Amino acid sequence: MSRLWSRFAARGVAVVLLSGGVAGGFYLSDDRQTPRPDPGAQVAGSVTQIDVDYRQEQQVSRQVRAARQQAVETRKRARAAAEKARKAEEAARKKAAEEKAAKEAAARARALKPYDGPIPASCAEYSGNRKTGCALMIDAGFKIDQFPCLDKLWTKESGWNPRAHNNSSGAHGIPQARPGNKMATVGSDWETNPVTQIKWGLGYIKGRYGTPCSAWNHSQNTGWY
Repeated sequence: MSRLWSRFAARGVAVVLLSGGVAGGFYLSDDRQTPRPDPGAQVAGSVTQIDVDYRQEQQVSRQVRAARQQAVETRKRARAAAEKARKAEEAARKKAAEEKAAKEAAARARALKPYDGPIPASCAEYSGNRKTGCALMIDAGFKIDQFPCLDKLWTKESGWNPRAHNNSSGAHGIPQARPGNKMATVGSDWETNPVTQIKWGLGYIKGRYGTPCSAWNHSQNTGWY
């Protein structure tokens, strides 16, 4: 009985060993047929990725440089525009100052320009209050060549009318004294007497402007004297 069992046991072990060998053979056969990774292919893939990354970095770097250059150019254009505007403003101010100075110089020249119209030979060429005014002007120390200016001045102011009165300003008489009662320093009849008014007017002109022609030039430039 024991011998029979031993034979069965030996056959079982043999079958097991044989099965393991067959299975191992199939395993080894499958393992040889499975492709293994190629180290060269792995290296080539890594190099390709590095090249792609490098190219991307270079592109980004170029874009950054281009953006910086564009910013520099924009700043340059802005500074150039600001400088151009500053120079234009400076030129405009200079031109305005020159024009103002020219106008002032012309005004001074007109103020200093002597009367160059016809000069009367004597006061006899006039009549009425003009003749009286001419005579009083000579008595006040002015020369006859000043009377045409005085004539123009008081013709403009009052038309040589001793009763001329400006209700808005209070100016009165031939010289349009403002207020009229200033002329009371010459005479109490200042409201109607042309002699009183003319004497006061000549004193005012002499004290403020020096001569009738200077007073007339000032009136032309400003509208008043």
